[in-house]
Amino acid sequence: MKSVLIRERLIYFFAVMMTMAAGSRHFGERLPGWVHEHFGDACWAGMIYFGVRMVWSHRSLVWAMCLSCVFSWMIEFSQLIQTPGLIEIRSTVLGALMLGHGFLVIDLIRYTVGILCMAMIDRYFLRNKMAGS
Repeated sequence: MKSVLIRERLIYFFAVMMTMAAGSRHFGERLPGWVHEHFGDACWAGMIYFGVRMVWSHRSLVWAMCLSCVFSWMIEFSQLIQTPGLIEIRSTVLGALMLGHGFLVIDLIRYTVGILCMAMIDRYFLRNKMAGS
């Protein structure tokens, strides 16, 4: 049982890494303009989804989707708070990657679509692959 849990977590860890690589600016420049514009934020939220699945792999897909959406949306809404400390954190590369810079409604849609896409990949590919082993 413990080896199954470790295997599931490793699969989700690799899914996190692959999603991070896919959403990087390096690969994004090779995509059509409208995809490049939305892809990074969708992949960021997808990475959050796979991270949630890695930590709580025993929970349902719907639970993971909801938690990922709430987390992603909270990060976006936190961008409405512009205190000197948060501005300083956001001025760093890591802070900008984690917290973003400014609130955009379109980002909420990008996050939701990214999470839905990764949940479909999870449901139809990853979970079936794990169940079949």
